[in-house]
Amino acid sequence: MDWVNIAFWVFAIAATVSAGAVISVRNPVHAVLCLVLTFFSIACVWLLVGAEFLGVALVLVYVGAVMVLFLFVVMMLDIDPDKLREGWVRYLPVGLIVAVAMLVQMLILIGVKGRTVNPFPADNAAALAADSSNVTWLARSLFTEYLLPFEFAAVILTVAVVAAVMLTLRRREGLKTQNPSQQTMVKAHDRLRMVKMDAEQPQIHSNTTPAAGDEETKA
Repeated sequence: MDWVNIAFWVFAIAATVSAGAVISVRNPVHAVLCLVLTFFSIACVWLLVGAEFLGVALVLVYVGAVMVLFLFVVMMLDIDPDKLREGWVRYLPVGLIVAVAMLVQMLILIGVKGRTVNPFPADNAAALAADSSNVTWLARSLFTEYLLPFEFAAVILTVAVVAAVMLTLRRREGLKTQNPSQQTMVKAHDRLRMVKMDAEQPQIHSNTTPAAGDEETKA
């Protein structure tokens, strides 16, 4: 078994284990960290097979942007925030495990690329046949041959985002809500009120009593 197959099995096992942990752990923060490791492991697989654009896009888009959205949704759930803030050090071991696993995967990927002169002889066969780069071939295939599945996936993601926002905007007791329609229809006289008041000279009342020596002097 060569280095490429060994690295592939390492990345695949890491992605499978972390994906199982996403749906098995009870702590939402731990689940998010495991999902980060899952995305990163899959990105390493893409880089291993020569699809650099997909691997980098997976790290930048999903790990960098979608995970922020997931954390936002987790914070909007009916979870006591005080319990999440208490003892944040307890999340440190899981975070260190995820960080070490990602570092090991990066070192394995760099080592495989460095040990083999031509590790992927069959890489980008379709792109080479089309006499174009990997990114050009991917864009042409995605927006021509697979345009309908691409648009269908975009519609599903849009519906999911709208549904998530609607779930977070449900009415709850004891929480202040905003009405955007009323905010946009507000007028200037609704926000500012001019009040005319007469200026009065404040009267200063002295509460001090004359001393005994002062009374004798006046007498």
